[in-house]
Amino acid sequence: MKKYLLTLCLAAWALVLPAQTEYMTEHDIPYRTVDAGAYAAERCKLDFYYPLGVEDFPTVVWFHGGGLEAGSKEIPRELQRSGLGVIGVNYRLLPSASVDEIIDDAAEAVAWAFREVAKRGGSTRRIFVAGHSAGGYLTDMLVLDKSRLAKYGIDADSIAGAFPYSAQKITHYNVRKQEGIGPLIPRLDESAPLWHVRKLPMLMLVLSGDRELELYGRYEEQAYFWRMMRLNGNGDNVLLYEFDGFDHGGMAMPAHSVVKRCIRAVCKGEPFVR
Repeated sequence: MKKYLLTLCLAAWALVLPAQTEYMTEHDIPYRTVDAGAYAAERCKLDFYYPLGVEDFPTVVWFHGGGLEAGSKEIPRELQRSGLGVIGVNYRLLPSASVDEIIDDAAEAVAWAFREVAKRGGSTRRIFVAGHSAGGYLTDMLVLDKSRLAKYGIDADSIAGAFPYSAQKITHYNVRKQEGIGPLIPRLDESAPLWHVRKLPMLMLVLSGDRELELYGRYEEQAYFWRMMRLNGNGDNVLLYEFDGFDHGGMAMPAHSVVKRCIRAVCKGEPFVR
């Protein structure tokens, strides 16, 4: 797969909105519907940033990174003032929660989006899921393992698009660490996105930093995942990007530009051209 150069992906993009469009942010909205204890009540909150007076705007549910053991909700600056609603999600963290509980938090946050975005003017047909690193891992698990969202009455196939940024595709390294397995010893089990590869109805962009700068062979993991997705019936709806010269943390900046172009194409009903 060719490397994707920054000069190719920095085209300006925004939905066609008046220049004076205003945005607001609702902060610290609890999203869990069932009591899961004090720690869940503390962590399971989200922020919702969205344009005012706009009908059927698309929404990105954004999961932060931090290895499933750190980090907090955010609204990425590059996604702001682009005609998008953005939901920044907090979720429980290792070791105070299990990986299943963390994925369940992420699932309920997406279910919240399907319940609530239309009340603010958004469209439930234009809900996208994305995240960086650990957030990309959560994105993959929700889209690929349909049981996670089905628990909350949501069909994962109703997600409009998925954008895992630099995501672990095998069993997450911090899950392996809890079992005394080092970060350079790979494993696959039911908590790995690769365990759940399937044919998708939506676009998925598999986004990676430079293979020489990424973590622990992360690019090669994603290239293998992309190949397995292709062999499981996907075609041009699953695309692999490598951002030349960008490391694990830095790759998010150019990736945001590609993601915004992709959302624009989906919302206009047009094919996405690399």
